[in-house]
Amino acid sequence: MVIVPQTSVATTHPERRWEPRLYPGTLATASRVRSDLRSDLRTDLARLTGLGDDLVATVVLCVSEMFANAVEHSRSGEADGRVIRTLAVRSAPDAGTVLRLSVIDDGAKDTGPLFPRQRTAEEWREAEHGRGLLLIEHTASDWGTRPVLDFPFCAGLGTVTWAEFALPAPAGAERGR
Repeated sequence: MVIVPQTSVATTHPERRWEPRLYPGTLATASRVRSDLRSDLRTDLARLTGLGDDLVATVVLCVSEMFANAVEHSRSGEADGRVIRTLAVRSAPDAGTVLRLSVIDDGAKDTGPLFPRQRTAEEWREAEHGRGLLLIEHTASDWGTRPVLDFPFCAGLGTVTWAEFALPAPAGAERGR
């Protein structure tokens, strides 16, 4: 018996999902996460208009920050911890076509990622942490977090951190239809 609703997965653009990628929850894995995403974006998505080098670099930067947060602030960073990365392209109401990147962690531990408190200019210059979510906030079209499963008895099973990036409309495409 299935208790979680199943959704169909479209196989062609503009509604497209790629197989999720599972990674060990270590910071040393971050370079592989970035490399795999760059490869996916440059090969599978190369046919999408507007996926230029700047957008690829922005998405790769965001996955790096999301992955580091998952490792730092969840059980993903513990022994045998894991992080899942997903990637999808879909049409969004009033937003055109968007690329959605998600990182799924292994669940809560004592700390969680938070926006940094107010800092002085000197504190910002010296800070080694606390800018990841701000980077995502300023580079993604939209972003957020949600529980992996939205049932009260499943609290703490994991968090999905997602970011969306608007893809420019193809030349000659009409908006608002």
